[in-house]
Amino acid sequence: MKKALEITLGIVTSIGGFLEVGSLSTAVQAGAKFRFQLLWAIALGTICIIFLVEMAGRFAAVSRHTIPDAIRERFGFGFFLIPLTVTLLVNFLVMGAEIGGVCIALQLLTGISFQWWALPVAFAAWLMMWKGTFGVIEQGVSALGLVTLCFVVAALMLHPAWTDVGKGFLPTLPGHDRASYWFIAVSILGASITPYLFFFYSSGAIEDKWDESYLPVNRVVAGLGMSFGGTIAMAALIVAALVFLPRGVTEINSYDQVSVMLTPVFGHWGFVLFAASLGIACFGATLEIGLEQAYLIAQGFGWNWGENLKPKDDPGFALVYTIMIFLSSLLMLVGIDPLKLTLFSMALTAASLPVTVVPFLFLMNDERYVGQHRNGIIGNAVVLFIIALAFVLAVVSLPLEIIGGSS
Repeated sequence: MKKALEITLGIVTSIGGFLEVGSLSTAVQAGAKFRFQLLWAIALGTICIIFLVEMAGRFAAVSRHTIPDAIRERFGFGFFLIPLTVTLLVNFLVMGAEIGGVCIALQLLTGISFQWWALPVAFAAWLMMWKGTFGVIEQGVSALGLVTLCFVVAALMLHPAWTDVGKGFLPTLPGHDRASYWFIAVSILGASITPYLFFFYSSGAIEDKWDESYLPVNRVVAGLGMSFGGTIAMAALIVAALVFLPRGVTEINSYDQVSVMLTPVFGHWGFVLFAASLGIACFGATLEIGLEQAYLIAQGFGWNWGENLKPKDDPGFALVYTIMIFLSSLLMLVGIDPLKLTLFSMALTAASLPVTVVPFLFLMNDERYVGQHRNGIIGNAVVLFIIALAFVLAVVSLPLEIIGGSS
């Protein structure tokens, strides 16, 4: 029974890492501007992250190491500083965007400007991490996150032409705004294949005391958990395409526009469901990134770490998430636009992938860590594809941000 319940690790990882402000925002942008044409990007990102998350869980269960810990041990502290620095910078911006998503949800529900919610949201997330255990966060976010299934219900009730939806899984170029098309595609992939997501997952497997007997469960958890997030993101794209495009709304410039996307199906409750989905998904992501920041630094420097420990037993770990969450909240406090920060940080995430995925490939083929459970031909081929994709994204993300992000 305990192993069966470990699906919550996949769901919370999915809600906090896959299904969050980046996935929702990029999916809505894609649907409003290009109808179903970018469904392939979400599908590709989902497949890639399923493989990476499965590998992260397998690595942790067999080696009893987290990925950051193993990178430091295998390649040395000097090398570890590279992914550490890049990941911390990207996570700082992404966490600011996630806090912004919660603030926007509260603004929609109360009418009080999102800036006023920045510190209260940061404090609530900090209190959850300070007082909670990994199990409480894992299972609580999973249960609340089921509200996001409203996007799937809405997509079904709007009765899309499923033949046209199916065509969206085959990459095709649009007849307009190609720079914007590729910028959104890069942002979708950045929102889907996030390094903090599989870093967090490996740490969560250690927190839950996984061993080799969990390998079959790990495959199910990774597959179903990430598919859950991918399905919600696809549903959000479909709903946006069916609601906004017929009204001539092809540019999404604020969350106020997005907040009505569920009302054609659910009426006023659609507005409430959207705000609840956005707030819960982003709050889960804030917790996940906050913990991942602390995991990353504590594991890299060899400190005590663990959300199941009391703060007095891992003071460095607790100090890191305390500092990072309040620093990130300042991005909202000073009035940075949450939607623009989200799209920029997702493109930057895509550009940062090579520095984390490349060393991970070496670890997954090192018998000293994974023994007979090292990657096979298919696993290595997928990771090499992700690395190649990551390098392409790293090269094109900045020009697309300049050209496509402003169009």
